Amino acid sequence: MSFFNLPASFERAEKRMKGKAKAGGRRPRSDRGTPRTDARTLDVLAEVAGGYDRPRMADLLSSVDHRCKREGCKPPSRASVYKLLSTLPTPSYKVAGLPPAVRAALYNLTGDSEVPAHQLAFFCFNYGDLAAMSFAAGLPWLALYQAGRLPGYRPRSRGLVEAVMRARGI
Repeated sequence: MSFFNLPASFERAEKRMKGKAKAGGRRPRSDRGTPRTDARTLDVLAEVAGGYDRPRMADLLSSVDHRCKREGCKPPSRASVYKLLSTLPTPSYKVAGLPPAVRAALYNLTGDSEVPAHQLAFFCFNYGDLAAMSFAAGLPWLALYQAGRLPGYRPRSRGLVEAVMRARGI
Protein backbone atom coordinates (compact mmCIF):
# COMPACT_ATOMS: atom_id res chain seq x y z
CA MET A 1 0.00 0.00 0.00
CA SER A 2 1.33 3.41 -1.01
CA PHE A 3 1.46 6.15 1.59
CA PHE A 4 0.35 8.80 -0.96
CA ASN A 5 -2.73 7.17 -2.48
CA LEU A 6 -4.86 10.28 -3.14
CA PRO A 7 -7.87 8.61 -4.81
CA ALA A 8 -8.30 6.22 -1.88
CA SER A 9 -7.90 9.09 0.58
CA PHE A 10 -10.61 11.09 -1.22
CA GLU A 11 -12.98 8.11 -1.13
CA ARG A 12 -12.47 7.64 2.60
CA ALA A 13 -13.05 11.35 3.23
CA GLU A 14 -16.22 11.32 1.11
CA LYS A 15 -17.58 8.37 3.12
CA ARG A 16 -16.81 10.18 6.38
CA MET A 17 -18.48 13.41 5.27
CA LYS A 18 -21.58 11.83 3.73
CA GLY A 19 -24.74 12.95 5.46
CA LYS A 20 -23.13 15.81 7.40
CA ALA A 21 -24.26 19.40 6.90
CA LYS A 22 -22.13 21.68 4.80
CA ALA A 23 -19.88 24.17 6.58
CA GLY A 24 -21.90 27.19 5.43
CA GLY A 25 -25.32 25.65 5.99
CA ARG A 26 -27.00 28.82 7.25
CA ARG A 27 -28.91 30.94 4.80
CA PRO A 28 -27.74 34.54 4.50
CA ARG A 29 -30.06 37.23 5.83
CA SER A 30 -32.56 38.50 3.32
CA ASP A 31 -31.91 42.10 4.37
CA ARG A 32 -28.11 41.97 4.27
CA GLY A 33 -26.45 45.09 2.95
CA THR A 34 -29.33 47.35 3.96
CA PRO A 35 -29.30 49.34 7.17
CA ARG A 36 -31.60 47.98 9.85
CA THR A 37 -31.71 51.33 11.61
CA ASP A 38 -34.98 53.24 11.39
CA ALA A 39 -34.97 55.94 8.68
CA ARG A 40 -36.13 58.56 11.20
CA THR A 41 -33.17 57.69 13.42
CA LEU A 42 -30.81 58.11 10.46
CA ASP A 43 -32.36 61.50 9.67
CA VAL A 44 -31.93 62.64 13.27
CA LEU A 45 -28.31 61.48 13.34
CA ALA A 46 -27.54 63.16 10.00
CA GLU A 47 -29.04 66.43 11.24
CA VAL A 48 -27.22 66.39 14.58
CA ALA A 49 -23.86 65.39 13.02
CA GLY A 50 -24.17 67.75 10.05
CA GLY A 51 -22.44 70.82 11.50
CA TYR A 52 -19.09 72.34 10.66
CA ASP A 53 -17.28 71.38 13.88
CA ARG A 54 -17.19 67.88 15.30
CA PRO A 55 -19.27 67.67 18.47
CA ARG A 56 -18.06 65.73 21.49
CA MET A 57 -19.34 62.17 21.23
CA ALA A 58 -21.17 62.44 24.56
CA ASP A 59 -22.98 65.58 23.34
CA LEU A 60 -23.80 63.97 20.00
CA LEU A 61 -25.19 60.85 21.68
CA SER A 62 -27.30 62.80 24.16
CA SER A 63 -28.69 65.02 21.39
CA VAL A 64 -29.53 62.01 19.23
CA ASP A 65 -31.06 60.20 22.22
CA HIS A 66 -33.19 63.21 23.18
CA ARG A 67 -34.35 63.88 19.61
CA CYS A 68 -35.10 60.21 18.89
CA LYS A 69 -37.24 59.92 22.01
CA ARG A 70 -39.07 63.11 21.02
CA GLU A 71 -39.63 61.70 17.49
CA GLY A 72 -40.80 58.35 18.88
CA CYS A 73 -38.02 56.19 17.43
CA LYS A 74 -35.39 54.03 19.07
CA PRO A 75 -32.04 55.78 19.62
CA PRO A 76 -28.97 53.97 18.29
CA SER A 77 -26.24 52.63 20.54
CA ARG A 78 -22.82 54.27 20.75
CA ALA A 79 -21.27 51.57 18.57
CA SER A 80 -24.01 51.98 15.97
CA VAL A 81 -23.42 55.73 15.85
CA TYR A 82 -19.70 55.22 15.22
CA LYS A 83 -20.52 52.71 12.48
CA LEU A 84 -23.15 54.96 10.89
CA LEU A 85 -20.89 58.02 10.83
CA SER A 86 -18.83 56.47 8.04
CA THR A 87 -21.90 55.98 5.82
CA LEU A 88 -24.14 58.97 6.57
CA PRO A 89 -24.90 61.07 3.51
CA THR A 90 -22.85 64.25 3.22
CA PRO A 91 -23.98 67.40 1.41
CA SER A 92 -23.57 67.41 -2.36
CA TYR A 93 -22.02 70.22 -4.36
CA LYS A 94 -22.77 71.19 -7.95
CA VAL A 95 -19.49 71.24 -9.90
CA ALA A 96 -20.44 74.42 -11.79
CA GLY A 97 -20.77 76.34 -8.50
CA LEU A 98 -17.33 75.44 -7.17
CA PRO A 99 -14.19 77.62 -7.38
CA PRO A 100 -11.99 77.15 -10.48
CA ALA A 101 -9.19 75.39 -8.57
CA VAL A 102 -11.64 72.83 -7.21
CA ARG A 103 -13.20 72.29 -10.65
CA ALA A 104 -9.71 71.62 -12.01
CA ALA A 105 -9.22 68.92 -9.36
CA LEU A 106 -12.50 67.35 -10.50
CA TYR A 107 -10.98 66.87 -13.95
CA ASN A 108 -13.31 64.10 -15.10
CA LEU A 109 -16.69 65.63 -14.17
CA THR A 110 -18.92 67.94 -16.15
CA GLY A 111 -20.37 71.17 -14.77
CA ASP A 112 -23.85 69.76 -14.18
CA SER A 113 -22.57 66.87 -12.01
CA GLU A 114 -23.11 66.73 -8.26
CA VAL A 115 -20.33 65.50 -5.99
CA PRO A 116 -20.75 64.36 -2.38
CA ALA A 117 -18.59 66.36 0.02
CA HIS A 118 -16.41 63.42 1.05
CA GLN A 119 -15.55 62.64 -2.59
CA LEU A 120 -14.91 66.33 -3.20
CA ALA A 121 -12.42 66.38 -0.31
CA PHE A 122 -10.74 63.23 -1.65
CA PHE A 123 -10.27 64.74 -5.12
CA CYS A 124 -9.08 68.09 -3.78
CA PHE A 125 -6.46 66.56 -1.50
CA ASN A 126 -5.33 64.00 -4.06
CA TYR A 127 -5.38 66.00 -7.31
CA GLY A 128 -5.81 69.66 -6.37
CA ASP A 129 -3.45 72.54 -5.85
CA LEU A 130 -3.12 74.61 -2.68
CA ALA A 131 -6.36 76.54 -3.31
CA ALA A 132 -8.33 73.31 -3.81
CA MET A 133 -6.85 71.78 -0.66
CA SER A 134 -7.69 74.92 1.31
CA PHE A 135 -11.28 74.66 0.09
CA ALA A 136 -11.42 71.00 1.11
CA ALA A 137 -9.99 71.79 4.54
CA GLY A 138 -13.00 74.04 5.15
CA LEU A 139 -15.63 71.38 4.43
CA PRO A 140 -17.90 70.06 7.23
CA TRP A 141 -16.25 67.67 9.67
CA LEU A 142 -18.27 64.63 8.58
CA ALA A 143 -17.06 65.02 4.99
CA LEU A 144 -13.43 65.12 6.14
CA TYR A 145 -14.01 62.17 8.50
CA GLN A 146 -15.42 60.06 5.67
CA ALA A 147 -12.77 61.26 3.20
CA GLY A 148 -10.05 60.25 5.62
CA ARG A 149 -11.40 56.70 5.66
CA LEU A 150 -11.35 56.30 1.87
CA PRO A 151 -8.65 54.12 0.30
CA GLY A 152 -6.58 55.24 -2.66
CA TYR A 153 -4.74 58.30 -1.40
CA ARG A 154 -1.28 59.11 -2.58
CA PRO A 155 1.09 58.97 0.41
CA ARG A 156 1.64 62.74 0.65
CA SER A 157 -2.06 63.43 0.20
CA ARG A 158 -2.93 61.02 3.03
CA GLY A 159 -0.62 63.00 5.29
CA LEU A 160 -2.36 66.27 4.38
CA VAL A 161 -5.80 64.86 5.15
CA GLU A 162 -4.61 63.52 8.48
CA ALA A 163 -2.96 66.86 9.33
CA VAL A 164 -6.15 68.80 8.56
CA MET A 165 -8.24 66.35 10.58
CA ARG A 166 -5.83 66.60 13.52
CA ALA A 167 -5.82 70.41 13.37
CA ARG A 168 -9.62 70.52 13.33
CA GLY A 169 -10.02 67.89 16.05
CA ILE A 170 -11.67 65.28 13.86
